[in-house]
Amino acid sequence: MSPRVVLATGRRVLLQLRGDPRTLALLLLVPCVLEALIKWVFEGTPVVFQRVGVPLVGIFPLISMFLVTSIAMLRERTTGTLERLMTMPLAKLDLLAGYGLAFAAMATLQAVLVSFLAVGLLGLEVAGSTPLVVVFAVLNAMLGMALGLFLSAFARTEFQAVQFMPAFLLPQILLCGLLVPRDQMARPLELISYLLPMTYAYDALSRVAASSMVTAEVWRDAVILLGATALSLALGAATLRRRTP
Repeated sequence: MSPRVVLATGRRVLLQLRGDPRTLALLLLVPCVLEALIKWVFEGTPVVFQRVGVPLVGIFPLISMFLVTSIAMLRERTTGTLERLMTMPLAKLDLLAGYGLAFAAMATLQAVLVSFLAVGLLGLEVAGSTPLVVVFAVLNAMLGMALGLFLSAFARTEFQAVQFMPAFLLPQILLCGLLVPRDQMARPLELISYLLPMTYAYDALSRVAASSMVTAEVWRDAVILLGATALSLALGAATLRRRTP
């Protein structure tokens, strides 16, 4: 990979985002609003907010990054920008790394905002390290970014890209343990949940929220999240076809 090409690609994507206030609002404001809404929904049962609030600090950014990146990459494909870029002497990983760098910067800002709101203003209690919550929120957002870049290859319109959210993310939300502990589900569903990356996103943040100890399971969850992100980016690179001028 060429660092110069990666940085140039990332800068171009960030400039595009800066000119799109609606996308910026989706990335930065919507997760904060949803976290506050969860707080108010469970105002009468604060124990529920304490249980799900920290995992949602990571899950909300994952969902929003998935939507934005899948649509952004689809636009590059459908407007011909991606085809023109692929006629140039740049590696596929240069292109995806540039997108990843730009959206990773947005993911970091997004995660910091959501975490500050939840812990600082909404009174969410975290037994573990608050900075570690931010780190896992960033990892979750980056996973959503990588999944969005990959799955955008299978959509032909923005409407189809949006449809991937209920088709691909909603089952993970239902099975990750957020609504019902996984050991209380039907055994086949519990086994399927172990194959889904959001399960480990939920587990990591739940463990950080419940204990001040950074256990081996927390490190395992982090490795799985990083591995799923890297695999998604590699699969996304495989969907890019080299064009000749």
